[in-house]
Order: sequence, then C-alpha cells, then structure tokens
Amino acid sequence: MLIALIVVVVLVAVVGFVIVGFNKLRTTDIGAQEALGGIDVQLTRRADLIPNLVETVKGYAAHEKGVFEEVTAARAGVVAAAKGDDPEAKAAADQALSQALVKVNAVAEAYPDLKANQNFLELQQQLAETENQISFARQYYNDAVATLNKLTQTIPWMFLTGIANVHARKFYDAPEGQEVAPAVEF
Repeated sequence: MLIALIVVVVLVAVVGFVIVGFNKLRTTDIGAQEALGGIDVQLTRRADLIPNLVETVKGYAAHEKGVFEEVTAARAGVVAAAKGDDPEAKAAADQALSQALVKVNAVAEAYPDLKANQNFLELQQQLAETENQISFARQYYNDAVATLNKLTQTIPWMFLTGIANVHARKFYDAPEGQEVAPAVEF
C-alpha cells in the first residue's frame, strides 16, 4: 500500500512538472512572438508615416525624384518584412528605410522653408518618437528571446522543448554597418 502511494505521488509530481514546464515554455515562446509583433507594429507605424513625410517634402523638392523612389521601395520592404517571422529580414528592411529617411532629411536641409513647415516638423517629431519606440520594441524582443533561450538550453526545461514544440529563437540584430551613419550624396 505504501509503495503504491509513493508511486502515485511520484507520478502526480512528474505529470505536474511536465504540465508546469510545458506551460512555462509555451507562455515564454508566445511572449517572444508577441514581442516580435511589437517590432512589426512600430516598423509599420514608421512606414505609414513615411508617405506623409514624403508628400510634405515633395512639395519643396520636386526634382529629388530618386530619393522618393528609394523611400517608397524601402517602405514596401518594411511592410513585406513585417508580414514574416524572420528577425534578420526585418532588421535589413529597417536599415534600408532608415538610410532612405536620412536622404529625405538631407533633402529637407536643402530647403530652409521646409524646415519651418509645421507639418514637416510634426512628422519629424512623430518619426523621432517612433524611432524610440522601435528601439524599445527591439530591446523588449531581445529580452523575451533571452528568457526563452535560457529556458530551452537549461535543465530541466530543455527536456520539455520537444513536447512543447518550443525552440531557441534568433535575436533581433542590426545588420552590419548599422552603427555607421550612411553617407548622403545627391
């Protein structure tokens, strides 16, 4: 009788551990997915602000057609990357759009009246705020991934990754050259 009770207690403990471990891994993985979605939200917000900024600048700089085409292509790249689950593709699209925005800002510098335009100033402020939110979203995602990766690579949780179908994720790393300001030439 005592042996049966011990076996039942051990079985209940093992089943309880598996349930808790499964739920912990799945919850952490869902948190990382949600954090990646937060990056998408901010990148999409920035991409949605871009047409307004471009239209405002276009009125002053009609002859800078190449810059606007580059911004449009970069924006389309961000929108396409936001639909996927690849942090590297998102980072590359983000970098392309950031470099295109530098060129738009350079065009704006050439037109003093534009720099005083209220719409332009408001858009610039919204873009700066969005850049801060993108940075926060990237950090939040990387923190969530670090937590998930620690669980998937440490005992006892690593034994449950197959059952929970949870695996280590890639960090959101900025592409090479991101730390260097792009050169702007017209």
